[in-house]
Amino acid sequence: MKAAVTALFAVALAALVPLTQAPVAVAAPAASEAVQGKRLFLRCSACHAVTASAPAKVGPHLQGIVGRKAGAVKGFGYSPAMRSSAAVWNEATLDAWLQRPQAVVPGTSMAFAGLSKPADRKALIAYLKKPVP
Repeated sequence: MKAAVTALFAVALAALVPLTQAPVAVAAPAASEAVQGKRLFLRCSACHAVTASAPAKVGPHLQGIVGRKAGAVKGFGYSPAMRSSAAVWNEATLDAWLQRPQAVVPGTSMAFAGLSKPADRKALIAYLKKPVP
């Protein structure tokens, strides 16, 4: 028993040795998902605005998109495929849409190749979910 306690103490002491050595540089913390999503949204901003009060663009505004039925922004000229879609924009449908729009709404007029990285899609969705100031 005494030998086991001594061995355990030696392991614990060895773990502390690096703390007495010179400090090691620590990487800066990663940006939050919403901040990364805001950067990713720059790709979308040519066609979409985040706020309903922004000037009209090629695509509809995305304010309040989470929970909204597809093709529901009043006054926007959606494609027939989008108007007849039963999709509701939640995290799962947005993730699928951002990966490959044609797979979610075949015949959509949105020309977007998609985001292949799941982390990018997650970050962009986090940004779109944030309340608009």
